Amino acid sequence: MSEPFEPRIVGFLCNWCTYTAADSAGVSRMEQPPNVDVIRVMCSGRIDPAFILKAFAEGADGVIVSGCHPPGDCHYSNGNFKTFRRMPLVEALLAQYGIEAGRFHWGWISGAEAVKWAELVREFTEQVRVLGPLDWQHELADKEG
Repeated sequence: MSEPFEPRIVGFLCNWCTYTAADSAGVSRMEQPPNVDVIRVMCSGRIDPAFILKAFAEGADGVIVSGCHPPGDCHYSNGNFKTFRRMPLVEALLAQYGIEAGRFHWGWISGAEAVKWAELVREFTEQVRVLGPLDWQHELADKEG
């Protein structure tokens, strides 16, 4: 009998807000699954859409992008405005590649919201678990061939 599916999730987290919340959730031993591989970035506005596509191409079943609360709370003034403008375009791009909307989450979590981070990780992990493994490479090969 095979092991139950455990999703691999990549989280691109703003150093100043969401990463701080994730760190606080861990230090406080809040209950959360260990499925998210965190990549700390200085600002969510610096996340190139290619990073998200690469995460899926390299085997992620889900991706989280999270930064400072908009508007104006970004430590770099307007970084979260860039995120706010880019992520709907990323959602459309992922849909064109056949990646279900439930595999991608973007939003805002401040450094003081460790509980919100832990809840997001639990809910998103379960959501991706229900969707099952993303066999993106196999689907691309089927479409090309």
